[in-house]
Amino acid sequence: MPRGANLPAIAAFNDTVVLDAVRRSEGGLSRVELVGSTGLSAQTVSNVSRRLIDQGLIREAGKRIDGPGKPRTILQLEPTGSYAVGVHLDPTVITCVLLDLEGEVVAEARRHSPVSGDAMQTLAIVVEAIGTVLAESGVDRAKVSGVGVAAPGPIDTETGVVVRPPLIPGWNDFHLRDELRAATGLSSLVAKDVTAAAVAERWRDSADASHDYVFVYYGTGVGVGMVLGGDVYTGATHNAGDVGHAIVDPGGALCACGRRGCYGESVRPYRLVMQAIWAGVLSAPGGEPVPDGVELDLDVETVDALFTELTQAATAGDDVATSILDRSIRNTAYYLSNLSALLDIDRVVFGGPSWDRLEPFYAARLPGWMHEFDMDILTHPVITESSAVGADVAAVGAACLVLDATFSPRGRV
Repeated sequence: MPRGANLPAIAAFNDTVVLDAVRRSEGGLSRVELVGSTGLSAQTVSNVSRRLIDQGLIREAGKRIDGPGKPRTILQLEPTGSYAVGVHLDPTVITCVLLDLEGEVVAEARRHSPVSGDAMQTLAIVVEAIGTVLAESGVDRAKVSGVGVAAPGPIDTETGVVVRPPLIPGWNDFHLRDELRAATGLSSLVAKDVTAAAVAERWRDSADASHDYVFVYYGTGVGVGMVLGGDVYTGATHNAGDVGHAIVDPGGALCACGRRGCYGESVRPYRLVMQAIWAGVLSAPGGEPVPDGVELDLDVETVDALFTELTQAATAGDDVATSILDRSIRNTAYYLSNLSALLDIDRVVFGGPSWDRLEPFYAARLPGWMHEFDMDILTHPVITESSAVGADVAAVGAACLVLDATFSPRGRV
């Protein structure tokens, strides 16, 4: 936990240290406990607490008896003290959430991404969705700290520009942050989607949760967010997590990079849908048979609908559908076995807009594949689990980044 200091010049920093300590606590902290956890003096904690109460960011929430002496007043977050909007831009779906200061979703809206992938069309939908969540919640706009956007990378976090997202070329070099700020009047920031997902998971972690884990984000594509030593790792340019071109299946599908068996290509919904069409499990649009190896130009909505049909066929017991999913799970296990050994992580969290449809298959098959690929290097088990946040994890994380930028002592989780 960040430690504070007792110099008047950094009072604002001390405010964020105390607020962060209260936020991460289970049920709140007394002023005495804050002195111990932050390293601040009793007088500084008292002054900071009074400021935060006056600002409506924390509240006194009753008393607690801890051993001898008089009961101690407990300080807790005031959820309505501030809000943040989070937006997730996926080629398939746009998700918008409004979070309170505790990180709880107050309102949400989902919209289909435009089939064209046009950046300005997408922006217009985002602006409308933001207006909807603010109107439905009744939250005073003055209490909104800003808007965070989770977008496919790579991105330039300094300028808020989406650079060259491989699955949505219509957004190349799009000045998303500036355009959104101009359209909404709210401060805005842009982060990579897998980073935002990891931030959301870390935000919800208790103080004693695992500090070294990865978040496997499953949407239109796949990526990995990393929490190392308790901090979300973003890399030199905040673009860490692009795992798509790690080779996991040398005889597998041809990737756009020119190699075969890349992890991202082998597990993305489009690839699984095409394998199912070639195998006769699914019917292509129009009903005509598609020769093995012939790729179809399917829009994102069609891929999403066919992906749902594939998982439904596997649930109904179709052996071929099951084998297609199982091969992708095997590829994930192969990749994770290497990543776990490299980073010495003890937990893998799965989430994203496509995850819910895959979860039962991964729960049944991933542990077995992980055991098969175990290299007997780690001295501890690796736990696999679904996100505690849910399918909106990237949007929630984008909003958490706004709250962190405003209220965290380090400006990040």
